Amino acid sequence: MLVLIGLGLGDPQDITLKGLDFLKRSEKAYLESYTSILSCGKSELEKAYGRQLIEADRDYVEQQCDQMLEEAKTSLISFLVVGDPFGATTHTDLVLRAKQKGIECKVIHNASIMNAVGVCGLQLYNFGETVSIPFWTDNWKPTSFCDKIIRNRKNKLHTLCLLDIKVKEQSEENLVRGRKIYEPPRFMTVSQASKQVLSSLDVSDEATKEMLSPKTLCIGLSRVGTDNQQILVSTLEEIGDCDLGAPLHSLVIVGGVHPLEVEYLQYYSAKGINVEKLADKI
Repeated sequence: MLVLIGLGLGDPQDITLKGLDFLKRSEKAYLESYTSILSCGKSELEKAYGRQLIEADRDYVEQQCDQMLEEAKTSLISFLVVGDPFGATTHTDLVLRAKQKGIECKVIHNASIMNAVGVCGLQLYNFGETVSIPFWTDNWKPTSFCDKIIRNRKNKLHTLCLLDIKVKEQSEENLVRGRKIYEPPRFMTVSQASKQVLSSLDVSDEATKEMLSPKTLCIGLSRVGTDNQQILVSTLEEIGDCDLGAPLHSLVIVGGVHPLEVEYLQYYSAKGINVEKLADKI
């Protein structure tokens, strides 16, 4: 059996009792290490859970996981995921591959940014489509995420923006040359994300400027689920100058707001930000 176990968002204690029970009974345990991170490292998890964890990077999960799946045919194998197992599409693909091989799968859910984002005070049922904002390169600057943000705002909906992380990535030169040399980890900040959103706007399009502008209300979040999480309500322009500290960061573009949401957001607003004045009412 292959058991996908969500670890939650904070530290080793966030695992559920059911998840911990399956983990302790597993023949082997793999730790997915590229879609998200905890506030602690692999060694701290191993110490807390009292067992060895095998690191599974993107290349292993997407291209070379046949060994793990073969093991799951005859043994109990755990696959640990930060947040919730279905927070990333690559894990859906893993489950499909297991089912195609006749392997029994079990999923043990946990908190993820998809529901924990509610800590900022916005109602979860007022969120629209979630978007991902990737790191731009000199030759690759996609802006499709901006279209989705605007579509959400037209419908008075909030947008959760998941910010890019780069773990165990190769440079183009090393990739072409087949050299297993990896770049230092990078984690997009709220500041970087806001600047990319603003750079994506078509300033000549009046309709776009009306729906999304430097004065649009937004929320920066960092380390959600930990004891030192930060929440800051500001404008898209001004949050670009803010430092929310260590990763992971998320950005929310605010849509139409209810009076209760306005009251809650004001508690986290930056100096000089009047949420009621800037917010789009519903």
